[in-house]
Amino acid sequence: MLRAAAAAAAAFPARFAAVPAVAAAEEMRSPLLRVFGSLRGGRSSVMGRRARFCSSSSGSDSEAAAAAAAEAKAEDAVAAEGEAEGKASSAIVSTNPRPEDFLSVIALPLPHRPLFPGFYMPIYVKDQKLLQALIENRKRSAPYAGAFLVKDEEGTDPSIVASPDSSDNKTIDSLKGKELLKRLHEVGTLAQITSIQGDQVVLLGHRRLRITEMVEEDPLTVKVDHLKENTYNKDDDVIKATSFEVISTLREVLKTSSLWKDHVQTYIQHVGDFNYPRLADFGAAISGANKLLCQEVLEELDVDKRLKLTLELVKKDMEISKLQQAIAKAIEEKISGDQRRYLLNEQLKAIKKELGLETDDKTALSEKFRERIEAKKDKCPPHVLQVIEEELTKLQLLEASSSEFNVTRNYLDWLTVLPWGNYSNENFDVHHAQQILDEDHYGLSDVKERILEFIAVGKLRGTSQGKIICLSGPPGVGKTSIGRSIARALNRQFYRFSVGGLADVAEIKGHRRTYVGAMPGKMVQCLKSVGTANPLVLIDEIDKLGRGHSGDPASALLELLDPEQNINFLDHYLDVPIDLSKVLFVCTANVIDTIPNPLLDRMEIISIAGYITDEKMHIARDYLEKNTREACGIKPEQVEVTDAALLALIENYCREAGVRNLQKQIEKIYRKIALQLVRQGVSNEPALEAVIVTPSVEPTDGGSATIVKDEELNDPAVKDPEEAKELSLKETLVTEPALSTDTLSTPEGNKDTDGVKEEAVDKAVKKVLIDSSNLDDFVGKPVFHAERIYEQTPVGVVMGLAWTSMGGSTLYIETTKVEEGEGKGALVMTGQLGDVMKESAQIAHTVSRAILRDREPDNQFFANSKLHLHVPAGATPKDGPSAGCTMITSMLSLAMGKPARKDLAMTGEVTLTGRILPIGG
Repeated sequence: MLRAAAAAAAAFPARFAAVPAVAAAEEMRSPLLRVFGSLRGGRSSVMGRRARFCSSSSGSDSEAAAAAAAEAKAEDAVAAEGEAEGKASSAIVSTNPRPEDFLSVIALPLPHRPLFPGFYMPIYVKDQKLLQALIENRKRSAPYAGAFLVKDEEGTDPSIVASPDSSDNKTIDSLKGKELLKRLHEVGTLAQITSIQGDQVVLLGHRRLRITEMVEEDPLTVKVDHLKENTYNKDDDVIKATSFEVISTLREVLKTSSLWKDHVQTYIQHVGDFNYPRLADFGAAISGANKLLCQEVLEELDVDKRLKLTLELVKKDMEISKLQQAIAKAIEEKISGDQRRYLLNEQLKAIKKELGLETDDKTALSEKFRERIEAKKDKCPPHVLQVIEEELTKLQLLEASSSEFNVTRNYLDWLTVLPWGNYSNENFDVHHAQQILDEDHYGLSDVKERILEFIAVGKLRGTSQGKIICLSGPPGVGKTSIGRSIARALNRQFYRFSVGGLADVAEIKGHRRTYVGAMPGKMVQCLKSVGTANPLVLIDEIDKLGRGHSGDPASALLELLDPEQNINFLDHYLDVPIDLSKVLFVCTANVIDTIPNPLLDRMEIISIAGYITDEKMHIARDYLEKNTREACGIKPEQVEVTDAALLALIENYCREAGVRNLQKQIEKIYRKIALQLVRQGVSNEPALEAVIVTPSVEPTDGGSATIVKDEELNDPAVKDPEEAKELSLKETLVTEPALSTDTLSTPEGNKDTDGVKEEAVDKAVKKVLIDSSNLDDFVGKPVFHAERIYEQTPVGVVMGLAWTSMGGSTLYIETTKVEEGEGKGALVMTGQLGDVMKESAQIAHTVSRAILRDREPDNQFFANSKLHLHVPAGATPKDGPSAGCTMITSMLSLAMGKPARKDLAMTGEVTLTGRILPIGG
């Protein structure tokens, strides 16, 4: 059985000296058998000499071991006479001094795995004092030390206690004396120091040791007891069976693991006598088990138990090896399958190519590009066709794997996909355009008139080229939607892109093709997207153009928007002229002050003023409310928003020039209405009520039927399953004549439920009324309040006009007399006024004195009165000259004792001579 088990590893070479002919032949067939065969008690020759293993034999073999040692010593002496000194040292363990003579050794910590007898292990010694001690021992012909595994502490790495920077925690190399001794396992291995190179020390294990006491702290030197295996019977069936299973498992692992093969090959070259204890050590040493499990094998002196522990380890390794083999096989099969599929596909392509059924990738691409341009060949400019032909020729000469191939392919893709000479049919019907503009926008009569003029000129000319329109106005007045309406009226494709914050010229004119990831500019992308060469392009937020290190986009737009230049617009990526003269450009801006003058000079400005209250009312009623109600799923009969509510919403919540905020507030109202309706149990989904028609209990000749509601099916009185089954059967047996009769009877018990359902319907259609009185419940407290703070303006108070970001508003100017006395004429101003407004107040004071002196010469009010002029809303900064006439009126009202009209508001700049200039702020 041993011979059969060991024969599986016949592939492993071993260097053994010549032995008797028959035995040598067997051993050359199976090196592993030579190793395991010594379990029968025989000795083996290694490198022409008898070699002994480092660990001791069992107690029953002590005399045989002594005789073998003497015999080996004699053979060494004979061999030394005929061989060089280097060859004589080929024995693994020197016979003088003997390892068992060392009762105190230097303790070396092993951080990762224990050292087993008969195995090499390299370690790194960072402690220079310890390293020097090992070197000295080796020089004194005492090259031995004790190798002990380091214990694991909870939450720590085996080689590190804690952070090396911590003062409380030290690395294993820095531990000394008792601290290091506490961290070491008691049982270790006597190790021979075979070589020292730098801080690397190579150890060879000999026999087991147990620490008894500490001799010296630095370097740590300990007294040890040499351990021997417990006496065992070589012929014990359990030990034999366990060892055979270990060998069988090792054989299975050796079939798949190349790493184990290397271990075995190295081990059998140096092993001497081989027995059951060494078999256990061999299996544990080459396994990949946890270090604590290996330490258990090292500490176990009972051979039977040690073999069983080793068997567990190699069994685990066998399972891991099988799993590894399965994974490798699956991956290999997948790769092989992919390669096979790839080869078959390549063969299929080659066959199709030979038969003319399929072309290669380059030919297919060339044909695709030629098909694209063939349809546009008559309209495409000659210079573009020439470039396309050159690039197609270049594409055929390039390798598909080169980067230049991809660049050329993308370039041809863009060149051939553009709509060269493809124009949409324009509609210059003025009445059609008027209808579309009225559908989409309310009011804005002057803007619509200007757009209709533009369309009329285009009708007479046959084209709408030559004009760049810029729609200027505050946010929310409909600039973008007007551009969309113009495109719909002209039957042009619409494309919008925003240039707000744009700081890179390449976004407009494209990147050079030499750059990685280069793309054309926005205009070329626009033409590809719309598919026509005469779209309407809306350039949004042109007043917010940026400027950075990548150039000035505003200057790049000059070529794009100039009708004299864009006929040959050159994109950096395409590098061929493109005719953009048929493109209608519409720009939008909130203010035109920030638009560069050269760009502004190329555009025709159409100002869109803010909506007045009446226009907002119509927009809210006819557009916003209707769309919002449909979006929220509310029916017209379920809600009513009064005109008073809309007026209060506009005046107290939405004073901005546009209607965007008004739309938000209306959406807020309808969302709250929807929530209120749902909480009341209202649903606009169609009511699905299951009506089951069954034959009547007492059927008549006409086949009368009974309508049974769902409630009756769920009646707890019907508990019998058979009864329910019979009821279901009756439902399915209703005949067509029974359904067609007019004598349908309704159970008396359903009359009440019908009444409840009618009530629910009445409750669902009850309108939710939104009026100015309950508007606060839906949109909160008013943001703006009534600006009229006087029912009748008193003396010295006059209403003026002001301009804010929200549009126009009224502003009171108040003047009162602070102090009176001869020669005390002066003026005090408050209300956070700017320098210009303060100067305007001084001018108004001077002009008022002149007017009063001219009208009432005897009135010495200004000469003898100290006046205080205040403009309310003191937290708001105010400036500008346009309040001059209002200040004069306020001062004269106080001086003459006459109040101003309560419905009168005024604005205008006043000069020192009393002239009123047009408003400027």
